[in-house]
Amino acid sequence: KLIDSLIVFMMTIISLLLLASLLPHLTFTARVNVGIVNGREAKPHSRPYMVSVQTKEHHMCGGFLISDRFVMTAAHFLTVVLGAHDLRKKSENSVRFTVDSYHQHPDFTMESFHNDILLLKLEKKVQLNDNIKWISIPAKEGDIEAGSVCSIAGWGLLETNGKRSDHLMETNVTVMNNMECESKWGKDDFSTSQMMCVYGNGGSCDGDSGGPLVCGDTAVGVTSFGDPDLCNSLKLPEVYIKIAAYIPWIKKITGNVN
Repeated sequence: KLIDSLIVFMMTIISLLLLASLLPHLTFTARVNVGIVNGREAKPHSRPYMVSVQTKEHHMCGGFLISDRFVMTAAHFLTVVLGAHDLRKKSENSVRFTVDSYHQHPDFTMESFHNDILLLKLEKKVQLNDNIKWISIPAKEGDIEAGSVCSIAGWGLLETNGKRSDHLMETNVTVMNNMECESKWGKDDFSTSQMMCVYGNGGSCDGDSGGPLVCGDTAVGVTSFGDPDLCNSLKLPEVYIKIAAYIPWIKKITGNVN
């Protein structure tokens, strides 16, 4: 029931077994290898908060900068990367940072994707510029109104079992009523207090997990999972971790990032 179910399982096992050896190699770079189904190419560097979570310079999922020291992503991936547009252009500015520490939500487990949220603290502050900026997150707990039009972005697959995009892609999505989403996924998989769903002509696919759901100028959700067999499924809508439900935990780790 996960967008990246096979990769997730493999990476979780590897991460748990080799965590001590991986931590020194967690890095940030603007060179990404990540798409959005039925999306459009984003204006170059119009989403400077976007991060590519990578292993050995190979993109695994998305993430986003929430301050000059912290990146937010999904908990089922443990390594990261920042902001290019065209992956083929080596002339684009590239910055690499060592990750000082990672903070997986204490209640995340391999059995489900509840509490699928992770914070990565960089070794030092990022030098912000036109291509690298952080995005605001909610200041307090609360829900996004059903019917709200928001957006997502990523370098993941352009269709189920398809090819990845070299360019950052984006699309608009609409927030679904949480009770309707629960009825589609079931109470075991979906938590109305911790998650939210979206639907639309376009949507996320493999390689987009961990990226932000942006409403206005605020990141309100973290891409978590969806139909395991079909990207942008009508039957099983994409699920996002509701950032507002984790504000106390986030502030405990980061302080007031806004």
